[in-house]
Amino acid sequence: MKLMNKEFNEFVRRSTPLINDHFAELMEKVEKHQPQLARMMAYSFNAGGKRVRPLILLAILEVLGEPINPDVLTVAVALEAVHTYSLIHDDLPAMDNDDLRRGRPTSHKQFGEAEAILTGDALLTIAFQWLAATGFTAEVKATVIGDLAQAAGPEGMIAGQLQDIEGNHQRYTIEQLKKLHELKTGQMLIFPAKAALHIAKCETTVATAILRFVQNFGLAFQIHDDIIDVTESSVELGKTAGKDQALNKNTYVNLLGLDSAKERLSTVLNACEEALIPLVERGYEVSLLRGFLAYLK
Repeated sequence: MKLMNKEFNEFVRRSTPLINDHFAELMEKVEKHQPQLARMMAYSFNAGGKRVRPLILLAILEVLGEPINPDVLTVAVALEAVHTYSLIHDDLPAMDNDDLRRGRPTSHKQFGEAEAILTGDALLTIAFQWLAATGFTAEVKATVIGDLAQAAGPEGMIAGQLQDIEGNHQRYTIEQLKKLHELKTGQMLIFPAKAALHIAKCETTVATAILRFVQNFGLAFQIHDDIIDVTESSVELGKTAGKDQALNKNTYVNLLGLDSAKERLSTVLNACEEALIPLVERGYEVSLLRGFLAYLK
């Protein structure tokens, strides 16, 4: 991840091990009873992802002055577990049929197709088991569980994934593409913001600004992903480069052209900056949130 400043650098440096170590703690029971399954789950979870989604959760809570305790880390790990499951299934031959993820063989290449499906299933289901065991109030716990299920399910990521597949046979408009990515990518980036706001219980104006920031960040994140698919190598990406363009998939680059996609990214990043203004006006230090934007520049 490109780092914007020393504060954000330090935040990533100290927060990422917290997420990784907490995953190891939560997995101890699985390792004891199902060591092979635990090994397959850990292979994909620990494959070197940027941890963008859980880091958003932790960053927002830090901005709001909330402590990062084991329950918060459980939400972070559960979110990353659901994201990892989606990548495992996304790489399968019936989906994107990718051999490389984060610079390593994909799960089905490493362990087998059936094993990869079960590994993804295990990560998805155990995420909700972990959330149910947190010490949050019943209201916060139920809301967080419901929000994650909605973000990852048929009203969110799964719906977007289906639209992505259906788009292989038709050309979308930019608005249709934007809606697709709001579901496929955006909902799982908005979830950590919603979770942080449920935990912190901040005022409405602040909550609205944070949600607006993350909504725009989700769109910028996808446009950036479409751009680097054609501008970076497989080594730099950690996955097969140029695949979306080769398949003529619905992407911002394929619909707008590379230069126009870059202009659209710049516009959305400006909207992210504008969303932070109400937080600055209320005295919040937002350097951590701005640090995420550096990744997309």
